[in-house]
Amino acid sequence: MQLPWRLAASFCLAASCHCTAAAQPVVHVAVYLGAAGCDDCSETAREAIEAMGPSYKVDFIGPKEARDVTSATLRGYAIYVQPGGGQDIPAALRAMGERRIAAVRDFVSRGGGYLGLCMGAYLADRDNMGLIEDEVDGEVGRPGFPVTTSDEVAVSVRWKGRLESIFFQDGPYFQKSARRGFRALATYGNGDVAAARYTFGRGTVVLSSPHPEADRSWFEQAGIPLDRMPGTPVLRSLFDEFGR
Repeated sequence: MQLPWRLAASFCLAASCHCTAAAQPVVHVAVYLGAAGCDDCSETAREAIEAMGPSYKVDFIGPKEARDVTSATLRGYAIYVQPGGGQDIPAALRAMGERRIAAVRDFVSRGGGYLGLCMGAYLADRDNMGLIEDEVDGEVGRPGFPVTTSDEVAVSVRWKGRLESIFFQDGPYFQKSARRGFRALATYGNGDVAAARYTFGRGTVVLSSPHPEADRSWFEQAGIPLDRMPGTPVLRSLFDEFGR
């Protein structure tokens, strides 16, 4: 398997270390923290990624962090994560600002990875950050979809061939595409695409409508039975897409 150069480079622990077959690879991940995200969304994403194992080193970046979202900052990472947010896409775009959006686009086009979760997926569409060529619209109210409100619920998703129950709140669906690099990763019961992989320049864009990062506290606060939590590591399966 041949990895993208940026992802392969991140597997070195530091410039002074030698990358050897015996060394455990480290994937450096940047998670956005700021007004374009919702309360606890960035923190939950970071905790969920770190829980996948010591090979993931996660940092927050954003306007009030030690490092902002710039091209220079992103050079030190393999994957950038845009977490969930509120329901105001224009406000999220304003919070990101043109310079940060340009930095993300440059990062991905040069071989980086972008993971968009719910609002992060909406922001990736052609009319927003422009990381994919399709328009992204909401799944709520779509024919055959059981959810008709913006309430927090668990929905059934066929995730890479396995039926899972995943936390959902007003997430999008993705248009099926014949474009090179597109792959549907998960579908809702009505056949709409719930998670997908795209290419942008030399990089990879992975988008998820539901929240595979949602932890026990999200389910408890929403009053959703804990037996509705996913039975397999669905978030890890999204990260696996960056190594393909």
